[in-house]
Amino acid sequence: MIRNIRKLLQKKQNNIRQNQEQPVAKPQQELYIDLDSNIETIRTIYTNCSDVVFRSFLIGERTKAVLIYIEGLSDAKVIDDHVLAPLMQAAPVELTDLHVLFERKISVSQAKQIASFAACIEYMSAGLPILLCEGENRGLALGLSQWEKRSIEEPSAEASIRGPREGFTETLQVNISQIRRIIKSPALKMESLKIGDYTQTKVAIAFIDGIADKSLVEEVRNRLGRIQIDGILESGYIEEMIEDNPYSPFPQLLSTERPDVACSGLLEGRVVILMEGTPFVLIAPTTFFSLIQAAEDYYQRFLVGTIIRWLRYIFLAASLLLPSFYVALLTFHQEMVPSSLLFSMASSREPVPFPALVEALLMEVAFEALREAGVRLPKQVGAAVSIVGALVIGQAAVQAGIVSAPMVMVVALTGIASFMIPRYIAGIAIRMLRFPMIFLAGSLGLLGIMMGIIAIVLHLCSLRSFGVPYLAPLDTQKIRDMKDVLLRAPHWSMDTRPHFTGDYNEYRQAPEQKPGPGRGTDT
Repeated sequence: MIRNIRKLLQKKQNNIRQNQEQPVAKPQQELYIDLDSNIETIRTIYTNCSDVVFRSFLIGERTKAVLIYIEGLSDAKVIDDHVLAPLMQAAPVELTDLHVLFERKISVSQAKQIASFAACIEYMSAGLPILLCEGENRGLALGLSQWEKRSIEEPSAEASIRGPREGFTETLQVNISQIRRIIKSPALKMESLKIGDYTQTKVAIAFIDGIADKSLVEEVRNRLGRIQIDGILESGYIEEMIEDNPYSPFPQLLSTERPDVACSGLLEGRVVILMEGTPFVLIAPTTFFSLIQAAEDYYQRFLVGTIIRWLRYIFLAASLLLPSFYVALLTFHQEMVPSSLLFSMASSREPVPFPALVEALLMEVAFEALREAGVRLPKQVGAAVSIVGALVIGQAAVQAGIVSAPMVMVVALTGIASFMIPRYIAGIAIRMLRFPMIFLAGSLGLLGIMMGIIAIVLHLCSLRSFGVPYLAPLDTQKIRDMKDVLLRAPHWSMDTRPHFTGDYNEYRQAPEQKPGPGRGTDT
């Protein structure tokens, strides 16, 4: 037994010595003049990486060189036609340094000079081939990245009848170009950084210099800069890392797939956070009323936009409170129901063995399960399963005496009301709060509902989004800041921007642009 333990210890010590004797690659180290040393170091860094291509060749039949890239991230055809072929056919006397080599022989629009192994890893991971030559302690990163990407499509979660039909994609540069195509001013600034020790995900901070408050931009930089994580795969990672109150069900950053919504936020003085690998961008700061507004409100006539906005507020309240009121009336306040309606409801509930509270919870859970199943199923069958499932289960439950017909109607109206909320994440918050409101209504009646409403309002009053009150501009009580809250004022009357933090550019357009007879002509 003791001999076996000694053998195991000795074997472990030998393994440790062998690992210590192996050369360790240091990415921060500068490139060598010797080409073979550079190749060996990069091979050591990318050990067991079969997709890394090392293409060795001679420049002008004399100078040794190598082109290193990751298969699938670089355009192999362009590499063959515009890099390898010209260099291999170059005359020996034409090669003096990398600058001359690039200017005369390589027909590539972009190239960056690199001097360290860390830079090699960074650019190779981004899809840029690395060109290294014998006798040079520098290299060239060629702008030949290419990979499969999704085309620009209309966002399915933010569809509109009138307005732009294009949405963001998973490619950061495509998303930036969409914003640049709308806002052509050089005042639009784009700052980039990388987050994630392993993913090295590129993140861009967009803002308009002269409109966005500098302290707000600095706060966004600081919150993003303190994120230390192995990797981020979606903007939801960033959202949870930088929001003010992580335990609130309400979102404190606005996420969108629409470039016009992002540009609208930029023109109002907000900051937009874009990320590689996701079509969802984040807009900070945001308010509760921003979640109820849709981009289509500003593309239709202001009277139509105002009416639709009021419909959203009404159905938002119905989505939160309708099942609770039904449970409270049936449980504690039957005297508030008209007699004929009460008799009809009582007769429909006669075969139901459960109290109104349990009945409401059963139907709400079943409805949420059907809605979630419809989202996860393929599009061709998801909608059909949701509709057919709701009809079949509702009808069967009523006939079996498990639930009453009025409860089915209440839950159906509640579900329709929740679809009126334009932001999916805001709808989820309301759906979450619906269940504790039902419990309060079933235990305390209307008193419990009022307690729940007061608690929600107090919570909303305490929330901040990058220091901005969540219920702004209601807290300022300024009439000019209320033009875009309860109403959708005409564009010619919204001559000022919303005030978020610190100094800001107050006016967005010239005053007194109301149209009418005789206006716009010189008298």
